[in-house]
Order: sequence, then structure tokens, then C-alpha cells
Amino acid sequence: MQHAAQTRLATILLVALTAVWGSTFYLIRDLVRALPPIDFLAVRFTISAVIMLVLFWRPVRALSRRQVLVGTGLGALYGLAQIFQTQGLATTPASVSAFITGTYVVLTPVFTAVLLRERVPGSTWAAVGLATGGLALLSLNGLSVGVGEAITLMAAACYALHIVGLGRHSASEIATGLSVVQMVVIAVICVVGALPGGIVLPSTPGQWGTVLYMVVFASILALWAQTWAQAHMSGTRAAIVMTLEPVFAAFFAVTLGDEAATLRMVVGGALVLTAMYAVELLARRRPGELPAEALHHEV
Repeated sequence: MQHAAQTRLATILLVALTAVWGSTFYLIRDLVRALPPIDFLAVRFTISAVIMLVLFWRPVRALSRRQVLVGTGLGALYGLAQIFQTQGLATTPASVSAFITGTYVVLTPVFTAVLLRERVPGSTWAAVGLATGGLALLSLNGLSVGVGEAITLMAAACYALHIVGLGRHSASEIATGLSVVQMVVIAVICVVGALPGGIVLPSTPGQWGTVLYMVVFASILALWAQTWAQAHMSGTRAAIVMTLEPVFAAFFAVTLGDEAATLRMVVGGALVLTAMYAVELLARRRPGELPAEALHHEV
């Protein structure tokens, strides 16, 4: 396949992937109304972990002890982020949750500057201001922030820390093995969190269908498609395509859900999207900075 054709196919895959990621906000919100959020996560990630271990056990065995420990720490961050995000979805509109979660793209350079002592360009700080304004329009109720929005923002912070960790410790030759270790740790955290009250399994074909959709498309195939696609296009272009995720989330929430498009949603979402573009396109990237393939929250 010629390079141009590969690049076009990579773009199509990433667009399809962002549509899948965007649809998960709408699907999860409906599911957690009937199923405890932590139980849903336990079922989803346990199935994903088992399948990934069966398929990719060789890359896992090739990891060193230090790499396994790194994967364990990253998986713990990601597991907490998933719990916060899904719990927030129980009381937060899907479109708002998608936009707030998307601020991990902005929070990542902030944590990079604070934790890694790396210089962050002025354009990135300007993007932080845009994102803050967008969040105010999307989430503030008077002078207070709802519990669901606050929990979702905590999820975004955990995702950002996870991205910073991946940027520091991940490498292409260990990416698959590291992903499997993280998936196993995520599953363990979610199962431990769900055990005290007993794990409630999906009870209808529709609920199981949503879980299997998340497992197959939003986890396993997403990992493969993203890895392949980003091997055939620039990081900047991949980042631009992936910022379509919250747009798809809002689209599904309005067209398939019971949410109405409001002026605050449109303006707030536009500010957050502008901030995401500013971080990726205006900031001067230095060697060793976070790769675009680390930018998404789905493993």
C-alpha cells in the first residue's frame, strides 16, 4: 500500500475511533442508571484483561521487573480515573462529562511543568485559560460546581498524570506489554472496589451488548487501531483528529439521548475545543515531549 493511501486509511481509522470513544459517554450514562458504576467497570475491564492476556502474553513476559512496576503504577492511575469518570456520569450529562474529561489534554502540560520542571510555552497557558472559561460555562451552577462535574474533573487530572507517566516511561517496543499490565491492574482495582457490596452483573441482553461493545471496540480494537494508525501519520495530525471525540460525544448525547443543545453548551464546548487545538498546534513541542499516541484515555 502506498504511503498516501496508508495515511488516508489511518485518518479514517482514527475518525472512526473517536466516534466510538464519543459514543461511550452516551452508552455508559444509560447503563450506570441500572448497574452500579464500579460493577460495570469490574465486568468490562476483567473481560478485557482476560482477552488481552490470552492474545498478548508474550509481550508481557518480555517486560522487565521495573517495566512491570511502571505499568502497575500507570494502571492504578488509569483505574482511579475510570472510577471517577464513570461515577461522575451518574449525575452529569454525557456531553458535559465528555468536555470536562477532555481537559486532560490541557492539564497534561500543566503537570509536565510542575512535576517534571519542563518549560511550557505561553500559548499553552493561554489554552488553560480558555479551557477554564469553557468549563465555567459548561459546569458552573451559580458560584458552585456540581458533585458530578467535580468528580469528572478529578478523573481528568488522573488521566493527565497517566499521560505524563506514559510520556516518561513508555517506548514502542514495550507498548503492548505495558498496556496489558495496565489493563490487568485496572481490572483488579475495579473488582476490589466492587467486591464489598457484591458484583452486580448486567441482567439484560441490551446491557451485555453495551459491555461487550466497550470491551471489543472501545478497548481491544481501539488499542490495535490507534497503534497502527499513528505509525502512518504525524503526531500533530493524529492529535487534531482525536480532538473530535468530545464533538462526537455531544452529537450522540443530543441526537440519541435526551439532552438538548444549549448556547452555553455550544460556547463552552467551543472554548474547550479551542484550548485543545491550541495546546497541540500552537505550543512548540520539544524533543522528548509527550507523543500524540499517549493522548487518549482509552486503553
